[in-house]
Amino acid sequence: MEKFHLTELANKLFMYTDAQRWQDLLDEVFVEELWFDMSSAGGGELRKLKAVELCDMWAEGFKGLDEVHHQAGHYLIDVRKEEASIFAYAVAYHYKNSAANGKTRVFVGSYDLNAINTSKGWRLNQFKYNLKFIDGNTNLE
Repeated sequence: MEKFHLTELANKLFMYTDAQRWQDLLDEVFVEELWFDMSSAGGGELRKLKAVELCDMWAEGFKGLDEVHHQAGHYLIDVRKEEASIFAYAVAYHYKNSAANGKTRVFVGSYDLNAINTSKGWRLNQFKYNLKFIDGNTNLE
């Protein structure tokens, strides 16, 4: 049953991000502060961020895009009492209709997520993205 809830948590991360449902991410997915690492994609080194700062950063990064779509799966989940690790493959499409040199950029990689079981249920407290490659119009200009 725990793996079901953790799979749902990972799905909410990607689906709420695509829909820009920032408050739902804050209420249902993240703890108040989490470890965040997107250094493989140029997003800075491992650091602790408030979840609201992360959502604000993503909202700013999505400005000017017409669509964002994550497709995730191949979850490997390891539950250790009140903590769990979630590994996932994911592809993220960014689409901008007005881009002159191709309308999409595609990020292909994996995620190392960590969750803790809180009084509100499972929540992510660590987020690491491992970029394999980017394809398409990387600047969407």
